[in-house]
Amino acid sequence: MLTIDTDIRELATALLGHMGLDEATAIDLFFRQIIAERRLPFQPAVAATLDEQIAEAALRKSDSVIELTADENGTVLVDKAIHPELYEWAANG
Repeated sequence: MLTIDTDIRELATALLGHMGLDEATAIDLFFRQIIAERRLPFQPAVAATLDEQIAEAALRKSDSVIELTADENGTVLVDKAIHPELYEWAANG
């Protein structure tokens, strides 16, 4: 028997309903695709860590290095007017 988090199941069931599918049909389709492809029909991936995200952003950015400061609690301090993209990252993670 499958054990699925209730919130996840409810959300997925609602979305499937909008697609005209029920849970059993969706699972059947998923299993059939596994058989057809002889692998998962998607590639599981680990989300990048915060350090990896920062490093990737730095590589994409052609400007000079930006020195960040933090308050006594370790919260990053960024001037929104000067660096709006970094401000968004610092505020929302």
